[in-house]
Amino acid sequence: MNDINTDILVIGSGLSGAIAALSAAEEGKKIVLITKELEVLGGNTIWAQGGIAFKGNQDSSLKFEKDIFEAGNNNNYGPAVKQISELGPKLIEKILVNQCQVPFERDKDNKLIYTSEAAHSAKRIIHCKDQTGLQIHNAVVKRVKENSNISIYTNHTAIDLLTYSHHSIDTSDIYKTPSCFGAVLLNNLNNKTRKVFANQTILATGGLGQTYLHTTNPKESRGDGIAMAWRAGARCVNLHYIQFHPTALYHNKGRFLISEALRGEGAKLYDVNGSQFMKQFHKNEELAPRDVVARAIHSTLINTNHTCVYLDISHKQSEWIKNRFPHIYEYCFNNGIDITKDQIPVVPAAHYSCGGVSVNLNGETSIKRLYAIGEVACTGVHGSNRLASTSLLECLVWGHISGKNAASDTTVYNTPQTKNWEEENTQIDPALVNQDWLTIKNTMWNYVGLVRTRERLHRAQDILRNLQYDVEKYYQTSKLTPEIVGVRNGVQVAVAITSSALEDRISKGCHYIES
Repeated sequence: MNDINTDILVIGSGLSGAIAALSAAEEGKKIVLITKELEVLGGNTIWAQGGIAFKGNQDSSLKFEKDIFEAGNNNNYGPAVKQISELGPKLIEKILVNQCQVPFERDKDNKLIYTSEAAHSAKRIIHCKDQTGLQIHNAVVKRVKENSNISIYTNHTAIDLLTYSHHSIDTSDIYKTPSCFGAVLLNNLNNKTRKVFANQTILATGGLGQTYLHTTNPKESRGDGIAMAWRAGARCVNLHYIQFHPTALYHNKGRFLISEALRGEGAKLYDVNGSQFMKQFHKNEELAPRDVVARAIHSTLINTNHTCVYLDISHKQSEWIKNRFPHIYEYCFNNGIDITKDQIPVVPAAHYSCGGVSVNLNGETSIKRLYAIGEVACTGVHGSNRLASTSLLECLVWGHISGKNAASDTTVYNTPQTKNWEEENTQIDPALVNQDWLTIKNTMWNYVGLVRTRERLHRAQDILRNLQYDVEKYYQTSKLTPEIVGVRNGVQVAVAITSSALEDRISKGCHYIES
C-alpha cells in the first residue's frame, strides 16, 4: 500500500485525539487521524456517563485544585493540577459550549445545571443526562469531519512508532536524539501494512482496561499507545495506579458502568444483609474517593461472602430517575432490573489508568516530536487516584494544547530512509490468541488487582514474562492481524504495570498493598 506523508499524525479518535486534530487543523496543518474502529466514534469517551467538571456557583479554581489533590492523595503534579483547574473551564466554555454547542442540561432559564459527584467540594459537574461523553464526542467529531485539513482513516491499527533507532536504514541514526517521525499501520480489512511519515505524532490511544478480567472499558482499550511508546523508549510513569470504578453492573452479560453520578444524586450502597456499610469506611460515605469506595466494597464482599453489593436510588421519584439517567435505566431494565424500584447489583471493575506515557505541560513525551494525550498519557494531574469527571476535562485541555503546540513547529525535518516491513505468511492459531488473553486478564485481576501483595505481584511477573516471550515469538513469525498486534500490546502493558507495582512499596491510592 502507498505510504502517507502529513504534517501531524494523530493516533486515536476519542475526545483527546479529535480535539488535538481540530486544534492543529485550525492552524492550517494537514492532519491524518487514524482509528481502529469502523467509525470515528471509538475509545472510552463515548462510554463516559457522569459529566465533566466545570465551574459551579461559589466555586473557584483553588477549590477545584484542592479536591484534585485530596482525591489523588497529594501525589499529583502541582503545575498540571493548576493548568487543568484554570484552563479547563475556559476551554469548556470556548470549545464545547460555544463552538461545538454540546447540549448540556439546562434549567428553565437556560442556565447550566450543576450536579455533585464523589470527592467534589462543590456542585461543578455539567452533564448531558447520563451520556455526556457520547454527546460531547458527537459534537466535536462533527466539526472534525467538516474540516478539510483532516483526513480520517478508519479500520487502521497502529503497529509501532517510527523512530531513528529502530527503523532508519542508516545505522548511525541510533546515536541521534530519540525522535519519532510517524508510525507503521495495519489495514484491518486486508492485513496490509503502510507507513505514515509525519513531522509530529500525537498518541491518543486511550486506556488499558481490557488487560483486566472485569472492566468498564470497551474492547479497543488494551494499552496500545503505552506499549508502542514503551518499545520506542519513551519514559512511562505511575503505570501501577489503576483506578477501579466502584460500581459496575454485576450481570452475566459483562460489566456495564453505573455512573458516579447516581451516588452524587443520593444513591446508597447496601450489603446483602441490607446494611449501609460505607459509614464504616469514610466520613463522606458514598461520596468518598473512588479508591476508598472500591476497597470498601471489596472488603464487604469478603466479609459477607457474597458476589456483589447493591446500589439503591429507588427512593427518588420514578420519572426523575428515568429523565436523569435514561441510558442506565434502559440498559438495566432490558436486563431485568428496574432501577426505579429495584436495587442495582454492583461490583468494582478496572476503569482508568492514572499513569501512562510521561509528558510535560504541553503533552510532549521524552521522545522528540512525539506527544501523548488523554488516558494514554501521565500528566501527573491525577496523582495516585483520579477525581471523578476529570477525564474528559483532561482530554480537552491537553488535546487542545498539544494540537496547538505541534502545529507551531515550523522546522523542516528530513525523513530517513526506512527498513522494509517484513511480512510473514504463516497463519496464527486463534486459540493461542484467545488463551493468551485469558491468561493476561485472569493474572492481572487476581494478582495485580484492587488489593495486591508482593507475593501475588511476583507470581504475576513470572507468568506474564513467560507469556510475553511466547507471544513475541509467534508475533515475529506469523502473518500480522489486528488480534496479534493487540495481544502483543496487552502482554507488554501487563508486564509494565506489574513491574511498576513491584517497584513501589508504598501503599497509596489505587496501589493498595496488603502487608
